[in-house]
Amino acid sequence: MPATLRALLSESRFDLRPISGVDDGLLTRAVLWAHNSDLPDPTPWLDSGGLLLTDGVQFGAPDPTPMRPYVRRLVDHGVLALGFSTGIVHDRIPDDLVEAATAEGLPLFEVPRDTPFMGIIRFVSDAVADDDRQMLERSLRAQRSVARAALRPDGLAEILRELERELGCWVALFDAAGSRVTVPTRHEIPTSLAPEIDDAVASALSRGRTAAVRLSIAGAGEVTLQTLGQRGDLRGILAVGTGTGALDRARADLVDAVIALASIALEQSRTLDEARRRLRSGVLELLTAGITGVAQRTVSHLWGPLPDGALRVGCITLPGGADEGAQTLRSGLELLAVESEGALFFAERDDRIVTITSDEGRADLVSLLHRHGVVAGFSAPTTWDRFTEAMTESERALARATPAQPISDFDAIARVGLLGHLEHTQAHDIARRMLLPLQNANAPADLRRTLEVWLEHNGAWDPAAKALGIHRHTLRARVDAAAVLLDLDLDTFGARSELWGALKLTQP
Repeated sequence: MPATLRALLSESRFDLRPISGVDDGLLTRAVLWAHNSDLPDPTPWLDSGGLLLTDGVQFGAPDPTPMRPYVRRLVDHGVLALGFSTGIVHDRIPDDLVEAATAEGLPLFEVPRDTPFMGIIRFVSDAVADDDRQMLERSLRAQRSVARAALRPDGLAEILRELERELGCWVALFDAAGSRVTVPTRHEIPTSLAPEIDDAVASALSRGRTAAVRLSIAGAGEVTLQTLGQRGDLRGILAVGTGTGALDRARADLVDAVIALASIALEQSRTLDEARRRLRSGVLELLTAGITGVAQRTVSHLWGPLPDGALRVGCITLPGGADEGAQTLRSGLELLAVESEGALFFAERDDRIVTITSDEGRADLVSLLHRHGVVAGFSAPTTWDRFTEAMTESERALARATPAQPISDFDAIARVGLLGHLEHTQAHDIARRMLLPLQNANAPADLRRTLEVWLEHNGAWDPAAKALGIHRHTLRARVDAAAVLLDLDLDTFGARSELWGALKLTQP
């Protein structure tokens, strides 16, 4: 590190003598520069964190600089200490300057006549240069280490682990949907910080722009969030918790290098992503054609085994006219497929995404779809030999999905029965038109009620007539009249079923 005030005081060749009180905290402060000036106010040309040297010309006659304001300016500007040379202009340090330095808490040193300012300045500048050299060496070593990590099979995960090791703080990666990506690292995000960081990640991703966000969290220090990917196609966010100490230049350079490597790796994978999308679509066509064995072997070589056991086939509508939303959804599905280790396969077909997942593992997929706000339909639990039927079921379930109920299950549709399904179609209008002749002025009175009771008694004449309180011949006459009006042969099961369905669909 650069020279400290303690190191300067300990250097025997300078023979510096402290005049005003200096506490241990100040003695350990790094001196970033040393410079000499006799100006009444040198602060416009100085940075903070350094040692100012003077021989006191500005305090001599005929127009001496007021000493208390002079010291106050140095302290306000962040000057660490003042070195005053004696035996040149002044035989001793003026008492007023000693009193002002003591009052303002500015360390004041006496510099003997034989100690050249240039020696002190060179000592400080050499220490700063040596610190810069060491920092550069550390930075190069760390960046070489990270670059080697990038060449390993699991390059991105290895980069993150290496970054965490070099920084000595926690590192986390979030996917394009704002979910934490599981990477085995030594440190976890502190539980107390997780909600605030999750909100910041979601906010940064929602803007869809590349950005670096720095959070200052009380009691926890700084957290840096850096987007990965490009504008309109963010692939995730890298979060680095620096704790109470800010990153020095070498460590900040390392973070930038990791971001660059990760971004390059993600950009280079875009072509591979497109190839994978086409390959997945080809596999889906094999599955649809019933060539399951070839499809399973292909997927196993590239991504791991296909889901087994009870399956659910899903059909998802891609966000219409929103390439950014579609790409984010694809990225989220890709990450989920990797994390689930064979519990999810997906492929694109026309403007939709088809998913295949185990019945037990569907919850994570549904959670992802809810976060993206898309609609989807799922088949009933099925097996590979009924895959084509399951595809049809998922498409029909998708047709029933709405923004208010974005996830639709075919087995739920089946539970409400055929009539329940028809209620959501135009069948009601067709049934109403079919039964309209029953309202003919020449039709027997209360003909609809008669037909409902007759069908409820399975077409049995005597029980139905008894329930209506009429003679069985009267009942038969009414049914025959209805058959003529509706142009139906009500002696057949098919006609009776059609009439029963129409009556049920038009019930008030």
